[in-house]
Amino acid sequence: MSRYVAAIDQGTSSSRCIVFDRDGGGVGTAQREHAQLHPQAGWVEHDPLELVANVRAVIDDAAAAAGASAADVAAVGITNQRETTVLWDRASGAPVANAIVWQDVRTAPLVDELAAGDVDRLRAITGLPLSTYFSGPKARWLLDADPSLRPRAESGEVLFGTIDSYLIWQLTGGPRGGVHVTDVTNASRTLLMDLRTLDWSQEALDLIGVPRAILPEIRSSSEVYGELRAGTALDGVPIAGVLGDQQAALFGQACFDPGDAKNTYGTGCFLLVNTGAEPVFSQQLLATVAYRLGDAPPAYALEGSIAVAGAAVQWLRDQLGIIASAADVEALAASVEDSGDVYFVPAFSGLFAPWWRSDARGAIVGLTAYTTKAHLARATLEATAWQTRDAIGAARDAGAGVRLHELRVDGGMTANELLMQFQADVLGVPVVRPRVIETTALGAAYAAGLATGVWSSTEDVRANWREARRWEPRMDAAEVERRSARWREAVERSLGWVAPAAR
Repeated sequence: MSRYVAAIDQGTSSSRCIVFDRDGGGVGTAQREHAQLHPQAGWVEHDPLELVANVRAVIDDAAAAAGASAADVAAVGITNQRETTVLWDRASGAPVANAIVWQDVRTAPLVDELAAGDVDRLRAITGLPLSTYFSGPKARWLLDADPSLRPRAESGEVLFGTIDSYLIWQLTGGPRGGVHVTDVTNASRTLLMDLRTLDWSQEALDLIGVPRAILPEIRSSSEVYGELRAGTALDGVPIAGVLGDQQAALFGQACFDPGDAKNTYGTGCFLLVNTGAEPVFSQQLLATVAYRLGDAPPAYALEGSIAVAGAAVQWLRDQLGIIASAADVEALAASVEDSGDVYFVPAFSGLFAPWWRSDARGAIVGLTAYTTKAHLARATLEATAWQTRDAIGAARDAGAGVRLHELRVDGGMTANELLMQFQADVLGVPVVRPRVIETTALGAAYAAGLATGVWSSTEDVRANWREARRWEPRMDAAEVERRSARWREAVERSLGWVAPAAR
């Protein structure tokens, strides 16, 4: 029996491949960065062909690092930046344009037109507000930008996909029999899928203006889609798992029960709470598919997207110059006992979950002559914890039956022990970091291995999960509530800063 499972992690800035053993340990890894293209202000693009070339390269490099041949690898899983959008020619495989990245805001006028004053027109179907974030409007923009594309799209000559779809199609043969599929987690981020039927919604397609003929088949997150046929060291190995990156992290953290939650701390924060077998709709959070294994019913999640977390620490470093490196923030913040009643709302371009206020801007309140750069550093870290607390509160308010017993965490900021302790304090539950921190790639590996018999059930995945560090809450509950009230007052002061005419 094959010893390993490989995972391709196609992120916003790089392509990685990690080879995992049956215990969930990494035995070989490779990574390559790709160019970030900014042809205009607010536009963010990637070259899809560069991504494919890099993926092929990291597959070979990771296999070599693990000393693994195709015979040693049971399956390959894929996890990806979810909303990035590609249109390509079915006959040649060439993209019709660069991929439009999830951060790109060029579709803002189109989204305003589609919303017609109501961004929630499709929320009851898709679980999502109309937003530049999602893939459907990006596909519509590409079709409108080149009038020759729409008739070709309607005839099936042009294909649409999120990054997972494009990679699978290219890696399974491309123009010579490539498989055109996506999984339910990525499909749920397009603004085009019905959360209940797990099929494309004709109402959403008609509103946004995307022809059904260009869309991939929606499949589960764990099944065999096709074999690698891309001239790599792992050709012949089945691709058997696909999960969007945040759902993959939830899966890699073994959050399989309703109420289980993980938070990924990076440039921003992404909280996902498993809500079980039914979608839970919220005006404050995003309803999404968590995963679907084979023919089993899907699991759903609520997602709280926080725009600025680690980015605020980078701002202290790059814009204010009060720290030399991001790692310095912890020692500086720890040099004072608390924030000195200073609160920092890092709404640099508005607030995401649970506020969703584009008119908010960054605010630092409570400054006195006593305030030092250490207090500001501490307030910066605490802002991430307060935002996470707000998102978890919104999940509870949504009627999701969320009774958080612990928060599993991953991402670069989890190395900051002061932040993790404060997070536990304000949540009133333990914060737990796993031994294997590559939870996103690991989740994709688990999905692929479950489809091919490497692991027999999610109980095997649960058994593999190991705790590395736990932070227990220590702050008095009354003190938490006092500080939380001050945080909310600070948030209120950040709102309405941008006048309607200037938005």
